[in-house]
Amino acid sequence: MDLDGCTTILFLSANPNETTRLRVDKEFREIQEQLRRSRYRERFHLEIRPAARPSDISQAIQDVEPNIVHFSGHGYKTGELCFESVTGEPRPVTPQALSNLFELCADHVTCVLLNACYSETQTEAISQHIPFVIGMNDSVGDDTAITFSTGFYKAMGAGKPVHSAFKWACADLCH
Repeated sequence: MDLDGCTTILFLSANPNETTRLRVDKEFREIQEQLRRSRYRERFHLEIRPAARPSDISQAIQDVEPNIVHFSGHGYKTGELCFESVTGEPRPVTPQALSNLFELCADHVTCVLLNACYSETQTEAISQHIPFVIGMNDSVGDDTAITFSTGFYKAMGAGKPVHSAFKWACADLCH
């Protein structure tokens, strides 16, 4: 949390051309609604950067100084996350590149949520610097991704700590 007691969430999304369409807009809206309805809504500030390019990541982190970074998009079996080029084409970002970036902002980022297929390699790399990193070890469908995200932020909005919010989100997947 920053000095005013508010948790700032940076929501980065990417859904490049020539990739399977994802409902990242719906995911953001559901998270926004969940936080708006939550008991501790005044404790959260949500920022969005859609159609994120690799260069947007560091700029947004420097501008927003988030406590939680949430990425919604595609991941590759090779461990890379898929961002966008200026023309909307896929631009992979390696685990090492993101690990290096998160090392620079470990003083304020406490949680990274990678809502992308095959993001386990990224989570391992980023967790060298950030205490809580959540990713997926396989492919995940839109509905499952959205259910997990909303469950996570529902718990955060109820005042649960990150490790507990993760468990609540997992429980929501069983419904």
